[in-house]
Amino acid sequence: MCYARFDMHAPSDREVVLKLELEPEYPQQSSLLLRGDGGAQEQPLKFLEQTGGYDYFVIEMTASAPFEYALRVTTPGQSFWITPKGEEHDRLPHNWFRYPPQSRALSIPGHAAPHPVQPPIRAESPPPPSFATPAWVRDAVFYQIFVERFARGEPARDPLGVQPWGSPPTHSNFMGGNLQGIIDRLDYLTDLGITALYLTPIFQSPSNHKYDTMDYFKVDPQFGDLEVLRRLVEACHRRGLRVVLDGVFNHCSDQNPFFLDVKRHGRQSRYWNWFHIRDWPFPDHFGNHGEVLRWYDCWWGFHTLPKLNYHHPEVEAYFLNVATYWLREAGIDGWRLDVPNEVIQSFWPKFRRAVKAVNPEAYIVGEIWDNASAWLQGDQFDAVMNYRFQKALVGYFAEERMDAHAFDDTLRYLLQDYPEPATAVMLNLLGSHDTARPMTVVHRRDGGSHALESLKLMAAMQFTCTGAPCIYYGDEIGMEGDKDPDCRRCYPWDWEQRVEDSGHRTELLAYYKKLIAVRKDNPALRHGVFRTLEADPHRHFYAFERHSPDNRCIVALNRGDRDYTLPLSPDLLATELLSNRPIRNGQVTVPARQAIIVNLAALDAKALARRLYWQGGLNQTATARQLNEQGMPHPAGRKWRQKDVAALV
Repeated sequence: MCYARFDMHAPSDREVVLKLELEPEYPQQSSLLLRGDGGAQEQPLKFLEQTGGYDYFVIEMTASAPFEYALRVTTPGQSFWITPKGEEHDRLPHNWFRYPPQSRALSIPGHAAPHPVQPPIRAESPPPPSFATPAWVRDAVFYQIFVERFARGEPARDPLGVQPWGSPPTHSNFMGGNLQGIIDRLDYLTDLGITALYLTPIFQSPSNHKYDTMDYFKVDPQFGDLEVLRRLVEACHRRGLRVVLDGVFNHCSDQNPFFLDVKRHGRQSRYWNWFHIRDWPFPDHFGNHGEVLRWYDCWWGFHTLPKLNYHHPEVEAYFLNVATYWLREAGIDGWRLDVPNEVIQSFWPKFRRAVKAVNPEAYIVGEIWDNASAWLQGDQFDAVMNYRFQKALVGYFAEERMDAHAFDDTLRYLLQDYPEPATAVMLNLLGSHDTARPMTVVHRRDGGSHALESLKLMAAMQFTCTGAPCIYYGDEIGMEGDKDPDCRRCYPWDWEQRVEDSGHRTELLAYYKKLIAVRKDNPALRHGVFRTLEADPHRHFYAFERHSPDNRCIVALNRGDRDYTLPLSPDLLATELLSNRPIRNGQVTVPARQAIIVNLAALDAKALARRLYWQGGLNQTATARQLNEQGMPHPAGRKWRQKDVAALV
């Protein structure tokens, strides 16, 4: 049996996108069989990428009418269909998925007419001409906390069967982390230099991860209550920290009261059309993975995660209320949105308007792993979790499967794909609760002989590139862990007493503190323009510049095994910021497998203009252009012109 899961969603009223995930145990091809009024038509799916140990295939279509479909997986040994009944091996499938899911009327007490499921619609208004993102995010250093595993603060809140802190994590065990534990560790976070927290879901849920919400208006008792959350937010704000919560709005728990009502009452339930129901009553148990789709839509075929129906106006209104409630009642500073690409896109402009009406500086960041251009046009999200950035850094520094040229091409695409306001506030991460830990990833390359050096290079890139860096809890001390659930280990607060751990962890923690301090002290690393200086594919060397009107920095990263000499202008006053060493003789040596960050003191405009004009042989027009390109500020706050240069030289 082949493991497979898929999701189909509509980015607009005519576009349909299907994404398929398969285990890459053997060569595979995949296709989509469509059945409509014009008969059946099979179309191949395009291979997208391999990540997280799985192959991903995608197809984008234009759909003007409902249709039925099945998926075919072909291997050298067999060919089979994926259908609502599971695997089928006949020439043609006997059972079909429907898109959109079959609609049924909803009879609501007090309403004379039924409320049918509506088709997706576009936003009522076009994107605004200007795209404003929260100003504070450009200066932020985020820290992602998997709440159940960060710190244990109130033992009385421990769930039944809690295991000793630090036990091996599983998909279902509990360790007792909670909100009070975070409050108790805020001094540690501020000492590190953190300015914003991103918490995984905190609302009532039966699981340890809380991505299956039972009550969206209640803090999980294991974690605390509304008052504890308020204390956390207030304590953070006093220290200058922002707090972003995780919103799981695509699906909920099958223990959610709304879904339980559907299970009990079927079509008579007030909430029948809050979900995508195909058949009822539901069985007590489901067989093969994905068999549940015969009865109702759910996230990736997991029967415990029924998918919510945003075509229904009551669902839409409910979650807009959820979004604004926590902004008002707890004073949170934004939302991270779980799998928002699986929610109809017409909902998100309404979500943005509602959130920004309460707090214009609230941060809205979506979890989208691929290109997110459709959501980053000023009318929906401020940014997304930058998994494309994470993938590039892992590919270049950890797995070493791309050279400096390819790495530079990837970065420049990332920086050009989205509007500048979104690019400036992208959530740049090295890992998360959904990925293997960076330290574990770098250990795989060569047995760990250069693991610490590789991780430092990745962190240096993360903290100096355009966007807001986000540390997954414990990465600052080199915590290890493979994919979920292993990446969700408990933070080892006693690590300093462990002789075997303390060495590299002390070194890495000090390095992170230094990176954060350097970023804070140099506006160019937070606001400056990005420009590639050198990408040497043979020496595995990469360097770039960040410059702002009052600050200019060069970041050089040497992945190779030999030192690299980087020439600088002898006219510049330069300091290497990680070591605080002055740079002399117009050049700097970048040691093997290390990074340097160089601050370049701004030259006097007159001195620079004369050097370009007299020594560089440029005319006055070209000299003015160079002054502008090098970020030399004009006293009047405008760009340099030919006549300005004439006055200087």
